Amino acid sequence: MNLKNKIIAFIGAGNMGEALIRGLLAAGIVKPHQIIAADVRQDRLESLEKAFGVRTTLDAAAAVKEANVILLAVKPQQMREALASCRDGTEGKLFISIAAGIPTTKIESILGDAPRVVRVMPNTPALVGAGAAAVCKGQHAGEDDMATAETILGATGITIRTEEKFLDAVTALSGSGPAYIFLVAEAMIKAGTEAGLREDISRTLTMHTILGAAKLLLESGDTPAELRRKVTSPGGTTEAALKVMADHKLVETFVAAILAATKRGHELSGS
Repeated sequence: MNLKNKIIAFIGAGNMGEALIRGLLAAGIVKPHQIIAADVRQDRLESLEKAFGVRTTLDAAAAVKEANVILLAVKPQQMREALASCRDGTEGKLFISIAAGIPTTKIESILGDAPRVVRVMPNTPALVGAGAAAVCKGQHAGEDDMATAETILGATGITIRTEEKFLDAVTALSGSGPAYIFLVAEAMIKAGTEAGLREDISRTLTMHTILGAAKLLLESGDTPAELRRKVTSPGGTTEAALKVMADHKLVETFVAAILAATKRGHELSGS
């Protein structure tokens, strides 16, 4: 989707908003003058203006009035207040929400007048250009709106389309997923130091092992099970480690954890 003549307003200029601004500009998808960042923190706006040359304002309503695309990048508990600033100018505009747990129906209801809404669940690796985002549309959004959202979110990683009813599962899997990998990294670093390695060595080996394993998963064409089998020699060290993990039901624990996160997502979103 070509955004050459579009103005994008970011309502909320936190880490994820900044990641998207950086990605859009780095990819040449838009120019700095096409972005307006609105936030309640003057120091934050000054930082963005200095770093990226984008326009900034404390007046969210003014930003919405000028924009073609409004990216709602506020915390869920701030959404109602943010939407209140949008109600006077919804006609012809696309609203993209990255707020967790706020259904498109709620956003549409607050805005009124059949607004075009696309909801996105990104994750924090977007901060380093390696995000994974799921995209779904509200009842009034069309194909062009989905393409616009994919272009914007695609500036910080990959996008996957899904139905909104699956977004709680997406939140549990990829939205919260980086935390699971960070926990695994913590455990590996701790195990390395307990096995006698210096902490800095254990940390470096752990980080690059996770990075390399992810790259192998993406590029080898093999399934995770196939890759696991290739590195597991009968009677070897890997087999010994995997046996302990199986005995402690590691896979079952991961599945139960992600299902618990999905259930909590249902509760938070009221679905």
